[in-house]
Amino acid sequence: MVSIERISSQLVLGVPQRKMKYVLVLCTGGVIDMVVDEQHFRLAAGDVITITSGQVHYYSSIDKAQGFILEFTLDFFCKDDNDVELIFHNGLFCHFAMNEVIPVDQSLVETQLALIETELNEKPYQYLISLHSRIALILVAINRAKVSRGDEIWKPEALFLKYLEAVRGNFEHNYSVADFAQMLGTTEVKLNELSKLHSGKTAQAVIFGLVTAEAKRLLVYGDLTIKEVAYKLGFNDPFYFSNFFKKQTDLSPKVYKEKFVG
Repeated sequence: MVSIERISSQLVLGVPQRKMKYVLVLCTGGVIDMVVDEQHFRLAAGDVITITSGQVHYYSSIDKAQGFILEFTLDFFCKDDNDVELIFHNGLFCHFAMNEVIPVDQSLVETQLALIETELNEKPYQYLISLHSRIALILVAINRAKVSRGDEIWKPEALFLKYLEAVRGNFEHNYSVADFAQMLGTTEVKLNELSKLHSGKTAQAVIFGLVTAEAKRLLVYGDLTIKEVAYKLGFNDPFYFSNFFKKQTDLSPKVYKEKFVG
């Protein structure tokens, strides 16, 4: 549900990780170089980065680095729609590859992460409630930091975020927008309305974008053939998958894989 570790020289470098958890990294000293999907980031003291469940990431260098790595599941944190909206507020754990390095109030975030570490080690009475509250406080602090530097506020509704989660959790079924609407107890019209409002795209285009992002991860990090990637994403015809991928990225799956894997 929740785990935390300190960044140290023992951290394994260069090994891609894919966890179905939400990951928050705080650098408190030194420099951390890391890759999330295909994007490179550098964190210095006081910087935070958030990584969405399912994204691939690895640490390429931790030069004298210190800090914390917090991981938690969506089920643990999201007790209601307010929690769902908080975790994705301002793109913190967004599915649209909005990862970024965010300078924060280091003292506040570091203090809360250290207290989370203590709670997990000692497990006092009602510690799970305390953990939830401390994670929420950290997310609020990061949101405040983004607003303070002038970022535009992005606050999508819980239903849209549940739609993104449903798509991400059902790639192999190749569900339609109508299928997801039924699953979520809403309508195609409502999903299209929310998708256009929060992403500027249709609900179908949102599906295509998430499928493409997943295809990229599987091609680069999945150690799968193109045919296996196609089947894993719900395509019965690998040729159709190749055409779909090329239309979305301007590259064939083979060329894309060779570009990043070599």
